Amino acid sequence: MRAVIQRVSRASVSINGFVTSSIEKGLLVLVGIEDADNDMDIEWLSGKIVNLRIFSDDQNIMNLSLKDRGGDILLVSQFTLHASTRKGNRPSYIKASKPGTAIPLYEKLIRKLSNDLGKDIGTGEFGAEMKVELLNDGPVTIVIDTKIKE
Repeated sequence: MRAVIQRVSRASVSINGFVTSSIEKGLLVLVGIEDADNDMDIEWLSGKIVNLRIFSDDQNIMNLSLKDRGGDILLVSQFTLHASTRKGNRPSYIKASKPGTAIPLYEKLIRKLSNDLGKDIGTGEFGAEMKVELLNDGPVTIVIDTKIKE
């Protein structure tokens, strides 16, 4: 799994002109799923997301996690995170999982993040044409890949 995690003051997802999910302070997480992903990737990624110490403490040092702050998560599936631009100028998405594989993993990740955070999270709609709006706070943007674990 590949995730782009953005600390936000607010974020929302709209489908067909209607806001379907929104959060205030917290994390917007764009996630791409590939065929090699499994339950271990979900466990590891969820733990990283809710425990990343990227929120400021009283001394204005990024020392607090989302769990510490009580913030929210907005999770949006994004197959284009697995784009390969190695050859030519048209990205290839061959590494991105097809819906039959990706949807169950996406749904498991939703449940795991909700469980680890201790509350429901906001989501996009898998496969839908979505408009994502955000106000990046910082800006703080972190890319995580469960296959690299940097």
